[in-house]
Amino acid sequence: MKQLLKIFAISGSILILSACNTVKGAGQDVESVGDCADGVKGNC
Repeated sequence: MKQLLKIFAISGSILILSACNTVKGAGQDVESVGDCADGVKGNC
């Protein structure tokens, strides 16, 4: 039972850490679109 809980905890941690990277990348994409709309040269 303890091993099963350990596996779930490790799996959850991996998912949370990978989600942080995904959210950061999505934020950068949205910022890039905003820069393009604002007319920043080299972003479109």
